[in-house]
Amino acid sequence: MATCTTCGNDYDKAFTMTMDGRTGTFDSFECAIQEMAPVCAHCRCRILGHGVESGDSVYCCAHCARKAGHDELVDRGDA
Repeated sequence: MATCTTCGNDYDKAFTMTMDGRTGTFDSFECAIQEMAPVCAHCRCRILGHGVESGDSVYCCAHCARKAGHDELVDRGDA
């Protein structure tokens, strides 16, 4: 069995995920998200989809990017 990086659970169906040079072992997607998903630079929520980027910052949506001063970013519905 393997131990979850996030919660410490010892689980026989754990999986390993590697992203941007970081590797973790997880017992659920929920734990993988908490450890690996990027965080919106404005509202701090976990970004589960594509998000939007401006420079080195990642945002969950164009609304948050605009609130942070990146007026050039729009969601598909805003175009």
